[in-house]
Amino acid sequence: MESIRSALATIASWLDWLPDPVVALLVLAFAAAFALAVHKWAHDVAQRLLEPRYPYVMAILTRLRGLTRLAILILAMIIVLPAVPLDPDLAAVLARVLVMAIIGLAGWAAIVALNIAADLYLLRFRLDTADNLLARKHNTQVRVLLRTVDALVILFTVGAALMTFEPVRQYGVSLFASAGVAGIVAGLAARPVLSNLIAGVQLAMTQPIRLYDAVVVEGEWGTIEEITSTYVVVRIWDLRRLIVPLTYFIEKPFQNWTRENSVLLGAVLFYLDYRAPIGVLREELADICKQSKNWNGKTAVLQVTDAKENTIEVRALVSANSAGQAFDLRCEVREKMIDFLQREHPEALPRQRQVNLREDGAPATVALISPTPEQPAQGERPAARREKRGP
Repeated sequence: MESIRSALATIASWLDWLPDPVVALLVLAFAAAFALAVHKWAHDVAQRLLEPRYPYVMAILTRLRGLTRLAILILAMIIVLPAVPLDPDLAAVLARVLVMAIIGLAGWAAIVALNIAADLYLLRFRLDTADNLLARKHNTQVRVLLRTVDALVILFTVGAALMTFEPVRQYGVSLFASAGVAGIVAGLAARPVLSNLIAGVQLAMTQPIRLYDAVVVEGEWGTIEEITSTYVVVRIWDLRRLIVPLTYFIEKPFQNWTRENSVLLGAVLFYLDYRAPIGVLREELADICKQSKNWNGKTAVLQVTDAKENTIEVRALVSANSAGQAFDLRCEVREKMIDFLQREHPEALPRQRQVNLREDGAPATVALISPTPEQPAQGERPAARREKRGP
């Protein structure tokens, strides 16, 4: 280090014909350029040596590139600063700036180290599998806690940097020592931030929601796309984004369709005529599910769940491994079952019955008004058909 400073002093003596501020600026610029060139050379050498055999190590070094660049730059400034001809007051200001840069570098290094450790821990949990409940659980815990710790590290770093200034230090001491109106106002102003930080810790520990959970929030169905330190991003099914504060999931009720597992039941309702062949429809539902790639092979049930004045309510209950597959399976069952009824059992489609009475009150004719008039219902009386066609 002494040899470097002597070399810099020699260079400065060569430029003694220039004003001292210009000489200092040139020396500092040369030191910065030299430090950046050394950093680039070292990174290129490491890339040639490590990338073919150790790609993960090289990925970590690439992620640390900005951090190491700043560290080498600060080191060069610390070495060069005593050797440049500067006014003592200006040199003191630059020294204070370097101290603040070192504190910021330490905070940045802590954040980067925490993020790398979190990524390495999460490598064992894959989200691109069908049964990813454990992976979503660990990802949610790590990501939410990581953002909370990052926010705390940033606060401590900024506080440590500001405390290097004597006036700020005295103000901070007096602020913490006072218990008056200023403390109350600061507490009230920080309440939303603190409440969201506490809610983030609660979400990470209790996990009412996880990443990629299927939820219904404010009447909107979507998936949890991102959990930050203050809000949650819900990706709606039509690609809109719903931004919800963290405290919402602690204070208000919502639906979580994948709380324990991703398997869901989907219901399809049909309103049919009383002559609908339930046994045949049950067999057709089983065939539709067996041919579908969205069915998980667990549940395929058809039941009559209600009997109303003109129709019966038939519910088909099917299961799938995810919310998206359950929706697609419901649509598939609905479409194919309607097509089957139209082709094979049109009499099962809902009808409106019309009874014509004689003068004495006895029924004269019975008409079945079909939604497909070109195919009259079986057993319809000729008189009723003539009445439907009109004169």
